[in-house]
Amino acid sequence: MLSKEKIIKIRKSSWFSNLTTGIILFYAIALGFKTIHEIADPYGTLFYSIDMFVTVYFLVEILIKLYSEKNIKDFFKSGWNVFDFIIVIITLLPLENSSFAAIARLMRIFRVLRLLNSRPELKKIIDMLIGAIPAIVDIVILMFIIFYIYAIVGNFFFEELKSGLWKDFLTAMLTLFRVLTFEDWTDVMYEAMELYSWAWLYFVSFVIIAAFVFFNLFVAVIIDEMQKINSEQTDEQLSREEDKIDLLLEKVTQLQEEIQELKKR
Repeated sequence: MLSKEKIIKIRKSSWFSNLTTGIILFYAIALGFKTIHEIADPYGTLFYSIDMFVTVYFLVEILIKLYSEKNIKDFFKSGWNVFDFIIVIITLLPLENSSFAAIARLMRIFRVLRLLNSRPELKKIIDMLIGAIPAIVDIVILMFIIFYIYAIVGNFFFEELKSGLWKDFLTAMLTLFRVLTFEDWTDVMYEAMELYSWAWLYFVSFVIIAAFVFFNLFVAVIIDEMQKINSEQTDEQLSREEDKIDLLLEKVTQLQEEIQELKKR
């Protein structure tokens, strides 16, 4: 029987994290091959065994994490742990032969998302993206306003084009999204230039504003959030080092006092 200290060491060990990552990657590959009927049909039993093995492993992993916590409530304070726990519990339910069989199959796919929690580097990236959501939302709102203005203007001037790309507001929005992705946007521009020679100003200005400016804004927000996370981690490391130094100073002070007492004796 393993003691709690050994289980805590197992949870914190790098080999345990790497093993979990490897199993998730192996399971992701198995899911991919399972979609190929020429492979899945002859080896259905093997894929079923793999699924059972992964289910048992994830259950054991969750139990190890729960047992290694001082208080079980602390485990559920992390959103990632709650996500892992829900996936494991749902995959344990006997849903295969019920009306919820589709949910059971979807949960198998979500197991692959546990890779995000098994690697600290990936968790850092996801936390960075989550932290950047408020700023990204503001950029998206501003971007929608630009789209809205250009769609109205495009519909007003280019509604008569034979392609019908500007026949109404919603179609104009889709056309602008096509221009934003650079999908044959020059064809759209040249068609408009047949009607208005100055139309290139409309498209070039939209590409500069929507594609280049907003793209750089997204990059700037993500980089800023990454710097915040790095600075927070640096502050945590500095505080830990300061705590270690304080402990050393206390021990040195205690030793000095003991030496002085010995001298007095």
